[in-house]
Amino acid sequence: MTSPREDTYQDQDYQDGNALAGPLSEIFAVDVTAAGGRCASCGLTGPIASLRVYGPEPGYVARCPGCEEVVMRLVRGPDAAWLDLRGTVSLRISLRHEEGRP
Repeated sequence: MTSPREDTYQDQDYQDGNALAGPLSEIFAVDVTAAGGRCASCGLTGPIASLRVYGPEPGYVARCPGCEEVVMRLVRGPDAAWLDLRGTVSLRISLRHEEGRP
């Protein structure tokens, strides 16, 4: 027997986390889809690109591919963006070092 939450999302089409590349590039100077995140619910670690993304209307909802809990929400208005990361324990962003810089 499946829970109502599983029934709700199993039949919906989703994109992978790469769908967030454009919207997140308006907020961050680095490609966040390549960053590693850790799910606050089940502890699964992987790139943001591996998340299951639903949206874009009324906003993006990114779910963990392991437990399907919400990891990230992103809503954009005409003059502001709201980013909710409460389902993420941590976000590891690799920084490229330019020649001559540590």
